[in-house]
Parts: sequence; structure tokens; C-alpha cells
Amino acid sequence: MANHEIAELLARATASEAEGEAGASDRRRRQRALAALIPALTRSARASGIRAVAAGRWLADLIIELAPRIPVRDAHALRRQYPGQSDIEIAERLIRHATQATAGLGAAAGGLAAVQFLSPPLLLAAPVQLAAETLSVTAVELKLVAELHELLERPAQGTVSDRASAYLMSWIRRRAISPQTGGAGPIAAFGAAAKRELRSQLLRKVGRSATSLAPFLAGAVAGAEVNRRATKALGETLLAELRVLNEERWFRQV
Repeated sequence: MANHEIAELLARATASEAEGEAGASDRRRRQRALAALIPALTRSARASGIRAVAAGRWLADLIIELAPRIPVRDAHALRRQYPGQSDIEIAERLIRHATQATAGLGAAAGGLAAVQFLSPPLLLAAPVQLAAETLSVTAVELKLVAELHELLERPAQGTVSDRASAYLMSWIRRRAISPQTGGAGPIAAFGAAAKRELRSQLLRKVGRSATSLAPFLAGAVAGAEVNRRATKALGETLLAELRVLNEERWFRQV
């Protein structure tokens, strides 16, 4: 039940910008969603124990469990949503939207930090706030990874859990899914080695997210820019690799 609550709150924090919403209104909406996520994550962290939290196991296990719940549109749904656009144009649009979302999350987290700076007792929530931002940004990027693979006809195979594991591994390594695995085999099991890679990636991401804790609104600016760059680099790298894989497949068919 606890993780079900976290999944619902995460969906609110990572929801696409509403029609006509931009700038300050989007930041306020995401701030409210992140603020609501913090108490649920605090309860989850306490239940896992300080050692699991400090080692990154808690956040990694939470992401593994929540990954299959992230809604992913397949190629047909994406083409229907963006009629008249090529797959590459849609992919670039997906990258742009994801970049805006993670930048918005960084700005929102920085806004929360500005309030906390003025209220020192609230600084006790800072580590969980970093976890909330990291979890939310990871969810947005995982959705981007999955939809780029779906759109460019390189979807992961297997059950929902198998596909989520494959897309998560793609996110960890910043590489497209190998055509030889397609999400099946060892990747889907997400064993100890994969979990270590995930924890390492998450700890680096938490470190980068710490920029949002800068006093006043400096954290909002820094957090937004750090997230924007990272998401844009991820999306562009995957798009380039997936385009090459598609071209190789076309030549083999010819």
C-alpha cells in the first residue's frame, strides 16, 4: 500500500504540463506534488532502515518496483497523438517535453529548498527531498527511454516487468537496448550486478540534485539547468543510437 501511494504521488509530480500552464504555475504545481511525496518517502525510508537508505539500496529497490507502473505509450499511440509528424520529429518532441519536465522538477525542488532555508527545522527533510526529486526525474527519463525505443521500433520484449527492467538498464547505461537481448535473459532478472550499477547511477544523480538545495532561489535555477542538460543528453544519445540501429536493420532487409 505504501508504494502504491508513492506511485500515485509520483504520477502527480511527473505529469505533463497542463494546457496553458507554464513557468511559475508549473513550478508551484510540481512543488505541491513533491511536498506531498516527501512524507510518503520518509515513511518508506524509515521502514527500510538507515543502512539501506545510506547505501542507496532503498531508493534503488523503490525504483525497480515502481518502474513497471510508469505508463508508456507504444508507437501506434504516439503516432496517433502527433499526426502528420515523422517518427524523428515525434522523438525530438518527446525529448523536449521530458527536458522541460525534469527542469521543472529541479526548479520546484529548488523552490522547496528556498522555503526550508528560511525555516531551519525543515532542513531535516532535505535528504528525503533529494530522494523525491531524484525519483521523479528518474521516472520522467525512464518514460522517455521506453517511448523512444517503442517509437523507433526497438521495443523491449517479455512481460511488463521484463520490459521495465530492460528500459531501466538502458537508462542506467545510457545506451539503447541491444538487439541481441531485447530485454530478455539476464537483464530481465535484474540481478546483483545490475542493482549495483543502478545504485551507483542513483547516488551520482542524488549528488547532482544537491544543487537544488542552494539557498534562496539559486537552487531553483541550478537544479533546473542540471536536470535539463542531463535529460537532453540522455535523449539525444539514445535517439542517435536507435536511428543507427534502424538504418542497419533496413540495410539487412534490402
